[in-house]
Amino acid sequence: MPKHGKRYTELAKLVDRETVYGPDRAAALIKETATLKFDPSLEAHIRLGVDPRHADQMVRGTVVLPHGTGKVVRVVVFAQGDKAQEALRAGADEVGGEDLVKKVEAGFLDFDIALATPDMMGMVGRLGRILGRRGLMPNPKSGTITFDLERAIGEVKSGRVEFKVDKGGIIHVPFGRASFSEEQILDNLAALVDAVNRARPSAAKGQYFRTLTVASTMGPGIRVEVPALLARAAA
Repeated sequence: MPKHGKRYTELAKLVDRETVYGPDRAAALIKETATLKFDPSLEAHIRLGVDPRHADQMVRGTVVLPHGTGKVVRVVVFAQGDKAQEALRAGADEVGGEDLVKKVEAGFLDFDIALATPDMMGMVGRLGRILGRRGLMPNPKSGTITFDLERAIGEVKSGRVEFKVDKGGIIHVPFGRASFSEEQILDNLAALVDAVNRARPSAAKGQYFRTLTVASTMGPGIRVEVPALLARAAA
């Protein structure tokens, strides 16, 4: 068993690991247990009743969080000509074609999201081994290969996050900061859970949501009721 420090041990006493909390109480607890000197990130860990070894049970998608992630997102765009100008006007941090590909090959990775127009993928494909292992490779399923750069950049900058189930059937995704209000935390979490629910594959049988646990950076996990969040999203 991993050893935890005194701070974590004291905070863990505030949370009953066997209790599944209502959303309101969970939002209050996650703020109460976020006691670091900086503004901790909030993460959701969603265990699903799917077997990702089967392609027809893969769960993947994106969601624009109503209040963003609280993080400044650095965006690079692989585009040329008029599309490069569109990307710059939309707020991309770095735009280029062959020159940007070579820059990444040389070690430039100071960005969080990479977008590309479809006609650039012949060049960008050379970066598969570099970007793929970091989860940065543009992909049509995540909306990062598109000609509609203005919309894509706007969504990414305003809080669009990608989610994907891992080999263990769990989705890990950030959904805000501890400095957010409880209402903002609940809005973001409800939007995330709703998006994951909408991404349910038809091949998934039985109970889809197994558990939802939220936590702040270096904070204890807090289990949350999923049906109440889905009801909030529907409302």
